[in-house]
This record gives sequence, C-alpha cells and structure tokens, in this order.
Amino acid sequence: METKPTINNQQSRAEFLRSLGLSSAALMAFYCMGTLTSCSSDSDDPAPAPAPPSNVDFTLDLTTSDFSKLKTIGQFAYRDSIIVARVKDGSYVALSKACTHQGTDVQYRLNEDDFWCSNHGSEFGANGVVQVGPAARALTVYKTALSTDGNRLRVTA
Repeated sequence: METKPTINNQQSRAEFLRSLGLSSAALMAFYCMGTLTSCSSDSDDPAPAPAPPSNVDFTLDLTTSDFSKLKTIGQFAYRDSIIVARVKDGSYVALSKACTHQGTDVQYRLNEDDFWCSNHGSEFGANGVVQVGPAARALTVYKTALSTDGNRLRVTA
C-alpha cells in the first residue's frame, strides 16, 4: 500500500504567497533600477533637444558626392545640426535635425512626405510642425535658395 506524505495546505499556500511577494518585489526593483525605463521618474519628460543655431548661413555644392543626392526627390542630407531634404513637390526644405522630444536625428520619408524620428515615432511636416507626438515642439525651419544653375543650395536662418 502506497502512503502519501501529508502536506499542510495552509502552510504551503502561505509559503507560496510569501515567495511570490518576494519574487515580485525583486522583479520590480530590477525593473525600476534603470535597466528598463518604465519606472524612471523622467521617462515621460523629454531630455531637451539642443537649441538649433540661429546664425545659419551656408551653401551646399550639389555637384559633390556629399550632397549630389539632394538633386533627387526623396533624398536628404545632414549638415551640422540641420537636415536638408528634396521633398515630394521637388522643393528643398531645411530643418533642425534634432527631434524636439529627445534629440534623435530625424529622417525624411518620401512616401509620407514628412520628417520622422525613429526613437519614439514623432512626425513633423515640411513646415516643421509636429504631426504626431510625443514631440510637442516644432522643428526650426531655415530658408533655402537654389542657384540659377541648380548646383548650389544656400541655407540661411
């Protein structure tokens, strides 16, 4: 005849609950210590993006390898703290390149005809205005002027 060991159900239940409480507390402590940012006090508060320069005045040579791609609609390039793109309608747009949410460089997307931040998904129109957050402030817009021969693009504040 087989004998089964007797287990005090109340004691094992209490021990189980106690161990569950400790493991949950340990998990939350690990989660909130910085390996994951969900409990971080500043996870919703963006780090300020660097201030865009106000003294912008430069010319891009569109015949050089660094900037020749700007002759093609949908292409973009960075120069210092600015992104320059040839947007869907064929015009040139120059904006501050740092997303105003946390400073990640934005990219131009031809299909959506917008500027997009890969970090948290903010989207900006060609006029710099926020279309989709979490960014709350617009990108700075700079003036562009194409030379008559189409080979030089001047960007100014």
